Amino acid sequence: MAAYNKFDPRVDSLVVESRTVWSPEVADLSTEERAVIARAIHAQANLASQIEYERAHTGFTRTITVTAADIERIYQQSVAGG
Repeated sequence: MAAYNKFDPRVDSLVVESRTVWSPEVADLSTEERAVIARAIHAQANLASQIEYERAHTGFTRTITVTAADIERIYQQSVAGG
């Protein structure tokens, strides 16, 4: 089976479950910050640097490992109005 470890719009359209993993460099974020960032990165999964899709019975599970670089990209997108 092919590895699904980069953003793929076709596969992403079949996501039925999302998971968020936090890299050690951003481990000190509060629960509230994590919730906001997780919503933002899953809403724009193409911005994630570490993404994996795992086949499920009815689609795919998307797992994003959030890094400091991802948070920076989300911030830049929100400042730029994207």
